[in-house]
Amino acid sequence: MKKVEAIIHAHKLDEVKLALLSVGVIGMTISEVKGFGWQKGTTTRYRGNEYKIEFIGKIRVEVVVEEEQVDTVVQEISLAARTNTIGDGKIFVNPVEEIIRIRTGEKNSIAI
Repeated sequence: MKKVEAIIHAHKLDEVKLALLSVGVIGMTISEVKGFGWQKGTTTRYRGNEYKIEFIGKIRVEVVVEEEQVDTVVQEISLAARTNTIGDGKIFVNPVEEIIRIRTGEKNSIAI
């Protein structure tokens, strides 16, 4: 099993969610996060003053899938989240050693 974690623009969340549902992903975790990469933040104006925003708000989408699904999930996230501008985000794929459903004690694939 693998955990696929994507950092995306907030306005792309619905598209990513629909893309993942269409390929059989049955659950996901969403978090609001802040950070910076190549953009190094942004500058904005408010009431005539200029402010530097160093950390940009993004959404982190996390899904755990069978190893056979990873390439499809990564491709779907990439297509749905892409705006072709700097700051589109990143996708991370990490191994998952074990999953346990708290309510029933079921493990691994059954617990997804």
